[in-house]
Amino acid sequence: MNFRQHLEQRWREAQSLLCVGLDPDPKRLPAHLRDAPDAVFRFCAAIVDATADLVCAFKPQIAYFHALHAEDQLEALIAHIHAQHPGIPVILDAKRGDIGATAEQYAREAFDRYRADALTVNPYMGLDSVEPYLACADRGLIVLCRTSNPGGSDLQNLTLANGKRLYEHVAELVAGPWNRHGQNALVVGATFPEELARVRSIVGDLPLLVPGIGAQGGDIDATVRAGATAAGGLMINSSRAILYAGSGEDFAEVARHAALATRDAIRRSQQVLS
Repeated sequence: MNFRQHLEQRWREAQSLLCVGLDPDPKRLPAHLRDAPDAVFRFCAAIVDATADLVCAFKPQIAYFHALHAEDQLEALIAHIHAQHPGIPVILDAKRGDIGATAEQYAREAFDRYRADALTVNPYMGLDSVEPYLACADRGLIVLCRTSNPGGSDLQNLTLANGKRLYEHVAELVAGPWNRHGQNALVVGATFPEELARVRSIVGDLPLLVPGIGAQGGDIDATVRAGATAAGGLMINSSRAILYAGSGEDFAEVARHAALATRDAIRRSQQVLS
């Protein structure tokens, strides 16, 4: 089963488009965990266990682990998700982008060392910089397209000589000639629903990872209206609004309530469209 099939199965089984991002900030961990040597793992694993039935995917952000010398805890976390919640895809959010030889090592890191099911990558060095990931036919490649940050417009919204926007050109490549094994997806921010709708019109039913709701202010109704498909189509990510909904010893329970509210809000939006 490849990443696309894995994700579609999860959409069906969980009836959820919610992806929970795992961004462990040591300054925001509950006080009773902060001094523990495995605090990052314990915090993230508790969030995972509390929300697993509500999500279509988990998305650990690699920088939060690397900055804390917690790579071993990231390995343990992904192993925990695979062992305890085997139906849930794990997306390693690393936004890699480098020449082919280096990309081969990044692919080994993501897929062999960390055993991620998918990886986020940057397309702006072209095809040869993403080919090593494409060679891993059963793993997902989630390519930056129209990101949720305001500065994304500096490049992604530029008009090319043929009249297309740069993000539109990326969408066409990723859904077309680069999608050799049907493993590709795109990152498109909830903060730009018109562009999200445009990308959906270009790529058909290609999966879209959508950051930007919650702390970044993206609108769930507009996101679902712009990008949902009959099968699901979206991995709508929320990180901080769920992770740090509570700060006491009951943080995981409070996070579950926040995730449940987000999942249900997405479902209501889907029902309006159906």
